[in-house]
Amino acid sequence: MGILKAAEIEFSVTVPVLVIGAGACGLVAALAARGERADVLVLERDRVPSGSTALSSGMIPACGTRLQSEADVDDSPAIMAADILNKAEGEADQEMVEAICRASGPTIDWLIDDLAIELTLVSGFLYPGHSHLRMHAPPSRTGEDLIGGLTRAAERMDVDLMTSAHVTDLVANEDTRIVGVRVQRPDGSSEFIGCDSLILACNGFGGNPKLVRRHLPDMADALYFGHGRNQGDAILWGAELGARLEHLGSYQGHGSVACPHNILITWALMMEGGIQVNAEGKRFSSEHQGYSEQARAVLAQPGGIAWNIYDDRLHLLGQEFDDYLRAEKAGAIVTAPDLVSLAGELGIPANALATTVHQVTEYVRGQADPFGRNFAAKPALQAPYYAVKVTGALFHTQGGIVVDGNARAIKADGRPFPNLFAGGGAACGVSGSSDRGYLSGNGLLTAVVLGRLAGTSAARQVRDRTGI
Repeated sequence: MGILKAAEIEFSVTVPVLVIGAGACGLVAALAARGERADVLVLERDRVPSGSTALSSGMIPACGTRLQSEADVDDSPAIMAADILNKAEGEADQEMVEAICRASGPTIDWLIDDLAIELTLVSGFLYPGHSHLRMHAPPSRTGEDLIGGLTRAAERMDVDLMTSAHVTDLVANEDTRIVGVRVQRPDGSSEFIGCDSLILACNGFGGNPKLVRRHLPDMADALYFGHGRNQGDAILWGAELGARLEHLGSYQGHGSVACPHNILITWALMMEGGIQVNAEGKRFSSEHQGYSEQARAVLAQPGGIAWNIYDDRLHLLGQEFDDYLRAEKAGAIVTAPDLVSLAGELGIPANALATTVHQVTEYVRGQADPFGRNFAAKPALQAPYYAVKVTGALFHTQGGIVVDGNARAIKADGRPFPNLFAGGGAACGVSGSSDRGYLSGNGLLTAVVLGRLAGTSAARQVRDRTGI
């Protein structure tokens, strides 16, 4: 796997815009390119489009959308950018953050109004770090439905999609212009496909243990909850081509994956009043610091697990999420009429759990939480109680190829590549250098917005170059 020289390679077919990866980024890029009347081919390694998007809750943050306006949410690119930069502790590129935020609202409106993707504004709670309601998601709040909607839109727009097509190599000429790729099929055969522009939308390296150990040592032994074929292909190609790579230590974790069921439990439970305790029945952090960095906090507990503790009010909230309903059906959700009974079900000290919940009740009444969480805005937990055993997990990496405001890949010397674009996990995101800077939804934000920018830019570049 690598970069092949263009000399003496013959292509079976050449397409104007070629996209590697059929997750949210790749499908959005293809749809944007088709909107510019370009012919486009998407190459997907799996039998059906899915990627890490299908494993997510499908929530895309955006500002200035029609849905926000209808709900009287007074958000703006400046406010959203400030939230992202604040969470990333100033490490994210400000110009890039602002460009993505400006494009986020029009992108969501385009998905809904032009492509008939069913999205709703998620109301009722804020994720950590967000100052306004700006999460847009399918009614089911699952990434599977987001991928399904994008796939149907691609079919309507006559986007050519080749599945079971593993891109093993890029083909470049001496000035680093990408002229094609080599594709391997399941039967071992391969072919060369040419292109005028190439979009890398094949995510990051979360599924590559060697790269994870090198760049994310704290998560080397953690559960990987992303797509197994996220092997870092784009980043490896970028390195060989001389691309500028940044923030390879950045990632999204999550501190609430039901185990051993491996089902994502919404962090809305924590934001609306739930708590996490360890096997000793004690809290160990502020659950509002962010679900990404909470992954490490959970993994540091005995056995690398914690229990989400909440009540009937929050159980009903959880049932608004299809993943939570799956967890309930799988038997992951435990309930009991009182804390003593709940502790017995969980196998944790009853006195310690009762003391913890009593302390939280005092925090609700105004006493300061030693971990710094503000409990005052939400009701105290009340019987009956619920719990789910969870662990921390790695979802996807956030570092990668640096791109400009048109999603063009940038060389180490600061110049753009002639015809190479990147988005989603293939590109450097807006989360800074570690897990602390991940603001909820940053992954799908850069996947969708950079995908649209990449598709539009690649199609226009081809049109300007060929006149077609």
